[in-house]
Amino acid sequence: MFNRNFSMILCGNILLGAAMPMLIILGALAGGYLAPVQWMATLPPTVQLIVGVAVATPISLFMGKYGRRAGFMLAACLTIAGGALGAYAMIHQSFSLLCISHIILGAGLICVNYFRFAAADVVDDQHKAQAMSVTIASGLVAALVGPQLFSGLKDLLAPIPFAGAYIGIVALGTLGMIPVAALRIPHDVTKPMRLNRNKIAILRENPRVVTAIAVAAFAHAIMIFLMIPTPLAMVGCGLGEDQAADVIRWHVVAMFAPGLITGKLIQKYGSTQIAISGLILLLIAAMIPLTGKTPFQFYAALIALGVGWNFGFVGGTYMLQTALRPEERPLIQGINDMTLAICAALASLASGVIFAVHGWAILATVAVGLVGFGVVALATRQHRATNAI
Repeated sequence: MFNRNFSMILCGNILLGAAMPMLIILGALAGGYLAPVQWMATLPPTVQLIVGVAVATPISLFMGKYGRRAGFMLAACLTIAGGALGAYAMIHQSFSLLCISHIILGAGLICVNYFRFAAADVVDDQHKAQAMSVTIASGLVAALVGPQLFSGLKDLLAPIPFAGAYIGIVALGTLGMIPVAALRIPHDVTKPMRLNRNKIAILRENPRVVTAIAVAAFAHAIMIFLMIPTPLAMVGCGLGEDQAADVIRWHVVAMFAPGLITGKLIQKYGSTQIAISGLILLLIAAMIPLTGKTPFQFYAALIALGVGWNFGFVGGTYMLQTALRPEERPLIQGINDMTLAICAALASLASGVIFAVHGWAILATVAVGLVGFGVVALATRQHRATNAI
């Protein structure tokens, strides 16, 4: 399984993906520093997610036409440009430029998301689930490196806050170009299908595709809904920025570390059962904040949130990969990631408003209701599918 291309995919995913945990922390904190009003503090991470709605499908089709390497090189360039503009925005205290920088960085992260699909393209059929799982798990390195880079670089240009962290993102984009340039993925592997109404209709009516996209999007949205305001909630409780960064670090570890075994669990128990387990963990994560606001409860909630996301997201991703023919993948994978971006953007915006108006406890209560509905819906769908066999 660990051939040259797969090894370069892992390296590229680690380097370019390390920007993601930094942006989880930076988005709300830098936004809170520059935002003219409190409820706009989460606007930078929100527009970062919204841009995915516009670019997810075009980027997937771009990779289908020009190859994975071209798409991942675009990711590196966008990461460099977005990081540089973010540093400039902090230096000149421009909230509008900060939002634009996060739009650019959001487009770069959308490109990075396709590493998980590229991993399945370069290994044998019996290794696809494990390859996708391990690729997602490689984000564990990013989880450890990203927050450390944030803590070490955020005051690099003191007294200007956070600008140094954006400089670190520029460095990650530059280093990420090296493994991407070494990729040699045959272009015919990602040959796109034509965009026509008949095929879109057929795929839309395919219950496996619809369920797969819904599961991954729901798990991702709930994770965003609870994660985005966490640094603000912790700082609001009197906890420090470094402690908030540490909670995010362990959250991202929990997101990616289970990927080392998720593929094997899917092979043993099935992707639907793993996805249901993920939603149950998301429900537990949403209930923990209702018990208090101590550091332990923040750690416990965000760790459960991370593992739940992994099971739901990887389960849904594998369900989608196995439901598609090779010529369908560039288009439908793009639609999948566009759906993820829409749900994530709505979750981010809603969480910012709910947190600003009603606080952390009400936010968690809303999450409990949403996840409870999701668990029941997926379990019912699985029960009906089993009875139909």
